[in-house]
Amino acid sequence: MSKKYFGTDGIRGRVGDFPITPQFVMSLGYAAGRVLAGVEHTTGQRSAVLIGKDTRISGYMLESALQAGLIAAGVDVFLAGPIPTPAVAYLTRTLRLQAGIVISASHNPYEDNGIKFFSASGSKLPDEIEHAIEAGLEEPIKIDSPAHLGKAKRLDDAVGRYIEFCKSTFPTSMNLRGMKIVVDCAHGATYHIAQHVFHELGAEVIAIGVHPDGKNINHGYGATAPANLRKAVVEHQADLGIALDGDGDRLVMVDSAGVLYDGDQLIYVIARHRHEQGRLRGGVAGTLMTNLAFEHAMQKMDIPFLRAKVGDRYVMELLQQQGWQLGGENSGHIICLDKHSTGDGIVSALEVLHALRTQNQSLSDAAGGLQLYPQILINVRVARGVDCLGHADVKAAVAQVEQALDGRGRVLLRPSGTEPLLRVMVEGEDKQLVEQSAQQIADVVRKLATA
Repeated sequence: MSKKYFGTDGIRGRVGDFPITPQFVMSLGYAAGRVLAGVEHTTGQRSAVLIGKDTRISGYMLESALQAGLIAAGVDVFLAGPIPTPAVAYLTRTLRLQAGIVISASHNPYEDNGIKFFSASGSKLPDEIEHAIEAGLEEPIKIDSPAHLGKAKRLDDAVGRYIEFCKSTFPTSMNLRGMKIVVDCAHGATYHIAQHVFHELGAEVIAIGVHPDGKNINHGYGATAPANLRKAVVEHQADLGIALDGDGDRLVMVDSAGVLYDGDQLIYVIARHRHEQGRLRGGVAGTLMTNLAFEHAMQKMDIPFLRAKVGDRYVMELLQQQGWQLGGENSGHIICLDKHSTGDGIVSALEVLHALRTQNQSLSDAAGGLQLYPQILINVRVARGVDCLGHADVKAAVAQVEQALDGRGRVLLRPSGTEPLLRVMVEGEDKQLVEQSAQQIADVVRKLATA
């Protein structure tokens, strides 16, 4: 059964437009609280949840609305303030709470915001709980008795707890002394955390993107805008650079020459290191967008590799189904299930640094075994309801391109989940052939879309 409000990563939209309004968010808090309270009735104790947020100015408004709804439902609330998404997952689990809630739109601009939930185990809510919350949104807010209202408390040591957790994922016998690292926090939720983690492990840290004003999150800084990081690494003659996104669950890195490395390349570094040490349990999970060169690199090392649908939620599901520990997306979501219950940019960076220190290699050397294939993505606007994927002309164009690629590339056609677009992606060893092939398929789709 499809969901009305929840997407693959919670509920997200432009602030002030439904559903990201204080009225809806208060109702969401109440509905979620009623569901969670019902689940917890078996213990006879009051339910409690943690709320964290990123640095968007709208977070204050949505936090208050969410808090009011939860308290009206009889749920106690812990307020962590600005804190990364993976920190909420960690604290929810260690404090034995019924759920964690994050107010964030991740890598989106500040005008957007969203709400996402974590279960008591620190993972995304199962579908049945999201369905139950959506059903509860149809019911009006009703206070049974003032005596049953919840309470709110500020969790003053949330940041310190999370910093210590991140450090604990790095080997105690190892340090980062002698390394100079530029850390870009995107003016987001890690602005008061990430630099301290790396500094306390011994690195010399130059921090950028650490002055949030409520409106500058992800603007010109962070994992989705790494130009300033690349410049700073070269200017400071640093060993490498680390860029996180607005809510701290996405990572890209830069080597000493300012060259950028995406999620596929960083997962490769971690996978190769773990494989050589005999610590890679099973295989590696990627997505439909994972570069074909990564798949070929895994094959050369006899490491099993499987693709999930795009979205870290689906990578997590695949890892759990297979009993594996490592996976992620080329966008920089990296999941190490032996370290954390969700993707974590800081923890993933520490995993890369662990590999570099163990192998005594630079980032460029460690990632050098993976040369990404050219990947061309063309978005073609199509009318809603037009089935381009099933059309004979499109199928014929795809078959012709696949024959030309001759096993040295691949084609992926994927409808957008949010816009009337068909995403045409072609990748392979020959850049010119890839560009021509992508345009060839896109032209066929355009003819159908305008017919």
